[in-house]
Parts: sequence; C-alpha cells; structure tokens
Amino acid sequence: MRILIVGAGATGGYFGARLAAAGRDVTFLVRPQRADQIRRDGLRVLSPHGDLALTPSVLVTGAATEPFDVVILAVKAFGLDRALDDFTPAVGPETMILPLLNGMRHIDMLTDRFGEGPVLGGVCAVATTLDRHGRIVQLVGGLQGLTYGERDGALTERISALDKELQGAGFDARLSTTILQDMWEKWVMLASAAAATCLMGGNIGEIEAVEGGADTALRCLAETSAVAAASGYPPRGGYVAGTQAILTAKGSKLSTSMYRDMQNGLPVEVEHIFGDLVGRARALTVAAPLLEAAAAKLRIYQNRLAPGV
Repeated sequence: MRILIVGAGATGGYFGARLAAAGRDVTFLVRPQRADQIRRDGLRVLSPHGDLALTPSVLVTGAATEPFDVVILAVKAFGLDRALDDFTPAVGPETMILPLLNGMRHIDMLTDRFGEGPVLGGVCAVATTLDRHGRIVQLVGGLQGLTYGERDGALTERISALDKELQGAGFDARLSTTILQDMWEKWVMLASAAAATCLMGGNIGEIEAVEGGADTALRCLAETSAVAAASGYPPRGGYVAGTQAILTAKGSKLSTSMYRDMQNGLPVEVEHIFGDLVGRARALTVAAPLLEAAAAKLRIYQNRLAPGV
C-alpha cells in the first residue's frame, strides 16, 4: 500500500517515520526547504520508544505525482487550505484520505473538495514537537496512537486493509466503528484544556493550585461537552471522568500545544478549535461564555502576529 504523508512535522513526521521504519511504502510530501533539510540531515526522531534516523522518500510540493493508496493528512489547521492544493494530484478514484487534524471543520473542507467517498475519520494521540534542528522530539512517552475508521462506522474491505497496514508499526493502531464519536471526544478534551491553559496562562498543575482554577477548568469541560451533546455526540461517561481527572490533577505539568504555540509566538488553530465550536454553540443555543472568551483572546493574539506568520 503506497502511503503519502502530507507534512513531515511533529505529527506526520513521527507516525510517518514509524511506518517507514517498519518497512511500509511511505513518501513525505513537503515544501522545498523541509525537503532539503531531510535530504541533508535525514528524518530524525528522538523518543523514549526508540530513536530513529531515516532517509525517507520525499516528494516536493508542486512536483508531478500519481495517485497514492492512502493520503495521511497531518498539517496544522491553518495550513489546510494550502495543503489541499498540494496533495490534490495524489488523490485518485480509490485513494483513502485519513486526516489527523483536530476538531471537525476539516471534514467539511475535505468532503467539499473530494466528495464523501475518500474521506475517513481519524484521531491521533501523540505529544511531539520540532526542535530547532528539525528533529521530532517526543515529549510524553506513553502517548503514540492512531484511531481511524469509516465515518459511517462500516467495516469495509478498504478500512480493513488500512488497519492491517497500520498494525505493528511501532505505535498503537486501532480501527474504530465509532470514529465520529472519538473525534468529538478528543475535540471536547482538547478545547477544554486549551481554553483553560490559554485563558488562565498556566499549565494544569498551576491552574489547579490557585483558588477557582480547577472549577474554571471544569466549567470549560462542561461547555464543550454541552456543545457535543447538542450536536448528537455526548461524551461517554468514562471519557468525561477521565478528562475531569486530567484537568484537575495536582502538580501536573500538562499544557496544550495551542498554549505552547501562543507562548512561542506561533500561529494557533483558533478557528478550527474554538471558532467552529463557538459557531456550533450559537447555532444550537448552547451557552458557552468561556469558549467565547477563549476564541476572542486567541483571535486578538492571532491578529497581532506579523503578516504572513
């Protein structure tokens, strides 16, 4: 199975490197500067699960290509518009598109471009970052999983073939018949944690340590859960309990990638994580004042970034 990984950043680079190291037929679609870096230095992963140093197959954006069997889309949401144009030539009649973005907005964008058929649902769980040398550094050793499935929950021949391809590649791979539920639950957890950390300006342990901090974090969770429930995907009880524990853990160093990006002056996925969620809340008449505050704060932050950042 020919696999195209769109992006060789913290997420796509990690899972793509694991797949390539396991002998899968993997090509990375990257921009010229990243392609030059990989050709010069290789693709390097620093991980508690084992370091990797590879020289993978690279396809530069804009180069001619034939359709791939699978396109794994692993870009930041604010880069999705450009990425759609980049990988469109790689999508043929039988191509599966597995997106690993957060939220749900990207599903609408993908189906608008390619139709309903090619687009799968996907969730990734990994804490990684790129260092200044372009190396992928895994931050939390226990998180490295992919969940995927047909959006209607069907166990099709193609999703079974993809599942077989992803198994045994050095990370947890799980075929789900409830992938939309899984995607909504991750959105609930991510948006709750991002709202808490970005609004209050600290990691989970710092938030929990101050009066009212944990209660505010739990109110963020209540708002995101209410939007999910009104949309037809109420978070399951065990997931809610687990997220509550994460958001109120004493001494936790956990932050969110959105908070880290904001601290480092990088663009954030405000529209896909908060803008879309707030829009759905308003359409469904669900009160979400903390989510609205988070969206406003992050939009102000985004507007302050230099043009083109």
